[in-house]
Amino acid sequence: MLKATRSVAVGSAAAVLLVSAFTLSTSAAADDSARHGTQARQSAAPQTLGGLGKKAGLRIGTAVNTTALAENAPYRAKVAGEFSSVTAENVMKWEVVEPQRGTYDWAAADELVDFAKKNNQLVRGHTLVWHSQLPAWLNNGDFTAGQLREILRRHITDQVKHFKGDIWQWDVVNEAFNDDGTLRDSIWLRKLGPGYIADAFRWAHQADPKARLFINDYNIEGVNAKSTALYDLVTELREQRVPVHGVGVQGHLGVQYSAPHDIADNLARFDRLGLETAITEADVRMPMPADSTKLEAQAEGYGVLLRGCLLTPGCNDFTVWGFTDAYSWVPDTFPGQGAANILDENYAPKPAYGTLRQTLTLAAGRH
Repeated sequence: MLKATRSVAVGSAAAVLLVSAFTLSTSAAADDSARHGTQARQSAAPQTLGGLGKKAGLRIGTAVNTTALAENAPYRAKVAGEFSSVTAENVMKWEVVEPQRGTYDWAAADELVDFAKKNNQLVRGHTLVWHSQLPAWLNNGDFTAGQLREILRRHITDQVKHFKGDIWQWDVVNEAFNDDGTLRDSIWLRKLGPGYIADAFRWAHQADPKARLFINDYNIEGVNAKSTALYDLVTELREQRVPVHGVGVQGHLGVQYSAPHDIADNLARFDRLGLETAITEADVRMPMPADSTKLEAQAEGYGVLLRGCLLTPGCNDFTVWGFTDAYSWVPDTFPGQGAANILDENYAPKPAYGTLRQTLTLAAGRH
């Protein structure tokens, strides 16, 4: 009931929200405070994104840099206080958890799970099957198809069983498609064929029947060749009773590109299949240096992603891929670009943070 009510409520306000996302910024938050006068100024700490998301029927999460979590008190406090779900940015990836064949290192991932439990947060597991960040022994090994299949089965089974009961959603298969809708040429596709995807979901489900299992990818925010190919795949998998429960839409955007304003139409396709959806890795990068125009465009990008999720009954999590520019993957991956997160390097909120707050407040207020 909560999801259906949320969708109708946000739908009634969608026209207002889509007219000018720029107005949903930190200036709007300041205007709201001014209208409420002394009462607002004397209230307790402002409501967090996680708290506002709860009222809107949505988990609000962040990817977590576990080194910063251990060493940086302001970072740790923000993760604990602002968000209601967390994702391991790197420490659940294959090269970290199984650096040598059959030898596992769960320490950093276990610390994140323990942290989440202490702070009443749900955990998204990221990721079980990917073409990237694989250990050298796997990339360089001369394995037969049978050997590789058994390696994959064992890894998925061991990892999911280790975290059984602690992971809300798993990104089981990550980035399996090219932008043209063909399957990515990976070690898995070359040796095992496209059936590795169904196998991965079956093995993960056997290891933890209660975890929600997602296929996750980028550039599938709108209706395009890639998102349609993924839609066709999950339709086929569901018909085969493969336990695919959800689709993760990463949401890595850039201000130099058009925002995916058809995201609600795209997510609705998966919703009609009975699938859950989530925005799993939202950030909006920009050519540096940042300026007010780029920051407003960034706020628009975040707003489009959040509104698309809120308008979709089955969308149950909105995760930003890091929340502060102090710890961001963008500058190393996209030279000359950065400032992709909702807080700057000094943890000061940007217009994008205000957009998320105001959008969630509006959604919650219309229940």
